[in-house]
Amino acid sequence: MPKTRGIVSRGRIEPMTASLPEISSVSWSTFMTGKNPGGHGIFGFTDFRDSSYGLRYPSFRDLKVPTIWDILGDHRLKSVVINQPATYPARAIPGVLISGFVAIDLEKSVTPVHYLSTLKKKNYQIDIDAEKCRDNPNELFSSLDALLAARREVMDELWEREPWNLLEVVVTGTDRLHHFMWDAYEDARHPHHDDFLAYYRTIDDFIDHVFSRFQGSGGGENFFILSDHGFCGTKKEVYINTVLQNEGFLELPSGASSLEGISENTRAFALDPARIYLNRRGRFPRGSVEREDIGAIVKDLMAVFDKLVFGGEKIVRRSFTGEEAYSGPCSQNGPDLLLVPRDGFDLKGRVGAKEALGERRLQGMHTWDNAFFFSLDRSLIKGGDALNIVDVPGTILRSLDVEI
Repeated sequence: MPKTRGIVSRGRIEPMTASLPEISSVSWSTFMTGKNPGGHGIFGFTDFRDSSYGLRYPSFRDLKVPTIWDILGDHRLKSVVINQPATYPARAIPGVLISGFVAIDLEKSVTPVHYLSTLKKKNYQIDIDAEKCRDNPNELFSSLDALLAARREVMDELWEREPWNLLEVVVTGTDRLHHFMWDAYEDARHPHHDDFLAYYRTIDDFIDHVFSRFQGSGGGENFFILSDHGFCGTKKEVYINTVLQNEGFLELPSGASSLEGISENTRAFALDPARIYLNRRGRFPRGSVEREDIGAIVKDLMAVFDKLVFGGEKIVRRSFTGEEAYSGPCSQNGPDLLLVPRDGFDLKGRVGAKEALGERRLQGMHTWDNAFFFSLDRSLIKGGDALNIVDVPGTILRSLDVEI
């Protein structure tokens, strides 16, 4: 990526930790609000229905606080936001918003709605067809190229048609590439190694195109690049609920494939990727954990996962209590314990796995502490700062003389 290297050499790039858990719905919600999940209310792609063990899918409507685009609007500034995850269904912002995944209907993914015809004319797609692309490399690479080309065309048109103070475009193709084709990156002899690198050259060209347009329009130094999490290769999947069953924390009927059959004897259970909830009395229908027992149970859980190993290697790198991870009025809705895995161990909340460890289904997995943030203006990133994605929106707003 020589063009991107040239851009980065002009500013400052630093490692950054992502949200907890390190998944896109949570990290992007943090990015767009400057709040952790205890503030914005999004804890995962799934969450519990009220007073239930059944699941629901949080949407943009569930975000509890204003976004940075709303804040800019309060200062009469406008934004153009393209392919932003966790914003479906799209709602009006001061400017233009095109939702990213998980968005199931293009018609509900754009505001103002008159831009829907523009998207359709350019054959704009929200995402690749994962089922088609997962085991079909040729389909994957052609889909990734088409996806990015359409994003670029739409960005160029909105750049000209809309007056904007903040323009943002999210590239999700790298995420899909890493999940499905990480092996091609690591193995130079892989039949698709060159295809993998070629896509990154396409990304390099895209970043250079955006930067050149920005510089050409007199944009100054307010140019940023970031990721919402890092990536590494996957060795094994680890099923947290199976561990909890084996250790006597979770009791489910034989053959259960969901958490809805939990018994009163259950003390803890998990949602993806590694959010562990105590079966608290008053919070869940068959809750049995009393408030005074919470600390001891959490301590016992941390000890269990600290001892979890595969091939002599510890699986869990670090544990966070809910109190350590979250602050804000929504914190009570979050998990009681979060696990951060060591690289290669893809933690899952799947119910019904017979063994605690299984073969990987994805070649690449998210990582928590090697996201990054780049600012062309070096002064916006202070030396020695331990950056977290929660810090990013405030930095961007300050570059526009707005305080979050």
